[in-house]
Amino acid sequence: KAPAAHPHYAEMVAAAVTSLKERGGSSRSAIFKYILKNFNVGAEEKKINAHLKLALKAGVAKGTLKQTKGTGATGSFKM
Repeated sequence: KAPAAHPHYAEMVAAAVTSLKERGGSSRSAIFKYILKNFNVGAEEKKINAHLKLALKAGVAKGTLKQTKGTGATGSFKM
């Protein structure tokens, strides 16, 4: 299997949150739009959204992301 043309989703989420610089945290939809615009992830939005949700939940569980609003993979996230 060929390696992906983009970094891991956790790295892309971290890049999105830090570059968006929103005071109350970045929303999932804003992170999703940033990833689509700045990384070569393809055109299948359902698949990208599923990977993004998993990366957000894992980031909150590990402690690399802090969820400021919402539950699960919804709401706003900070580093």
